[in-house]
Amino acid sequence: MNATLPNGKRVRQSSGTESREEAEALLAKLKLEAFREHHFGIKRPRTWQEAVVRYLEVKASLRSIRDVRQICRGLHPYLGDLTLDQINGDVIWSIVQGELKKGNLPATVNRYLATLRSLLRMARDEWQWIDSIPKVRMLGGEVERDRWLTREEADRLIRFCPDHLAAVVRFALATGCRAREILGLEWIRVDLPRKTAWINQTKNGTPRGVPLNRDAATVLREQIGKHSQFCFTYRGEPIKRNVSNHAWFTALSKAGLEDFRFHDLRHTWASWHRQSGTSCDELKDLGGWKTRSMVDRYAKFATEHLAAAASRIESAAKDGVIELSRFSHGAAK
Repeated sequence: MNATLPNGKRVRQSSGTESREEAEALLAKLKLEAFREHHFGIKRPRTWQEAVVRYLEVKASLRSIRDVRQICRGLHPYLGDLTLDQINGDVIWSIVQGELKKGNLPATVNRYLATLRSLLRMARDEWQWIDSIPKVRMLGGEVERDRWLTREEADRLIRFCPDHLAAVVRFALATGCRAREILGLEWIRVDLPRKTAWINQTKNGTPRGVPLNRDAATVLREQIGKHSQFCFTYRGEPIKRNVSNHAWFTALSKAGLEDFRFHDLRHTWASWHRQSGTSCDELKDLGGWKTRSMVDRYAKFATEHLAAAASRIESAAKDGVIELSRFSHGAAK
């Protein structure tokens, strides 16, 4: 096909068929869509598959791109034959019901819905492929993970870790840094005299400074001389693979810890901070969270500000309690 469409765009491409009649029909369809879009503002219908291709290109630099691809594949049975303007509340309902019937938890279904919502918003706001999108509401009942270690459990875990892994665990508990942030930490980004490190490989892509307390500084000093570039190594080489490997699971088993992930060390760090009186605003800055809502989950660990209120009805304070009269509302005799 070689033609100029009514909207001024040039089409030079294969029709994908050897039939002249079919090629002419396809060209006529493209001209009609371009005419309606140019003169009446009617957008050409875009398919879900077109949107997924562009969405994955936009998100290609994400660390979690593999998970995004997997979710898009999971959505394909529901949306693969649809255009974006055909995705409505009924279609979203079918996705929810279909995934729940598979036995997936609300948290899993919500990841599907969040990806769908993100793609639709991008198609509307950035690509301008559609004018409106349906409301995508997340499911309730998602259980928030609340797994953290006591000091004794943490010490036991460290004791059963090999030296290179113990250093990473200790640093995580001292700073709250994520595994990828720790393994990518370079000496050029560490200033031990000022007790500061600068993390450039963060989850949200925003570099941040990390204050090094005494425990964190001690761990780093122990690593000096092991590698010229990276702080944490194994047998003289940077640790490139996932920390959650055989050594990690072996240490968990020997320490008697179940249902514990490496990322839960960050939850442990945050929980310890709140128990020690660190405010939510301070914790937000320490952990590099962008929003306060991500930190409020740890508010339950700090009750110092309620201690005075709780003590008002202690047994020793009963003299200060005002006894109220009890009135009977029965009929007068």
